[in-house]
Amino acid sequence: MAEETNPSGAMQVDIDLVRQLASVLDETQLTEIEVQDGERRVRVARTVTAAPMVHTAPAAAPAPAAAPAAAEVGASAPSPAANAVKSPMVGTVYMSSNPEAAPFVSVGQTVAAGDTLVIIEAMKVMNPIHAPAAGTVKAILVENGQPVEFDQPLVVVE
Repeated sequence: MAEETNPSGAMQVDIDLVRQLASVLDETQLTEIEVQDGERRVRVARTVTAAPMVHTAPAAAPAPAAAPAAAEVGASAPSPAANAVKSPMVGTVYMSSNPEAAPFVSVGQTVAAGDTLVIIEAMKVMNPIHAPAAGTVKAILVENGQPVEFDQPLVVVE
């Protein structure tokens, strides 16, 4: 497979296999691939940075002139993803339990710790994603039926 141990105990890596796996990542737009042969296992992953789709209420007015002064002092607003509940898996996100049902949460809604925020379908299994703590939903960063990646921000709860 891709890794073998030589008599000195050091691991030897099959670079051609790693390159082939990296090529598969590029061709399929996957972020991670893992192959296993017996006890030998090779995992190739890449980091993808994509701007999340943010669905919030429209802005009422432009920021006042005092905002640049705050930036000069060094104060910066936290990014929405800083307090976001992130996807623990790759799958498809659903905002409600079925197409006719109301969404689990909406922007501005108060949630309790453990409340279901979304469901992620992975390998035909529906996995509820729960609020880690009580708070208010500030933003929903995904759309119903959208594919999501591991560690992708889903919902901002503050």
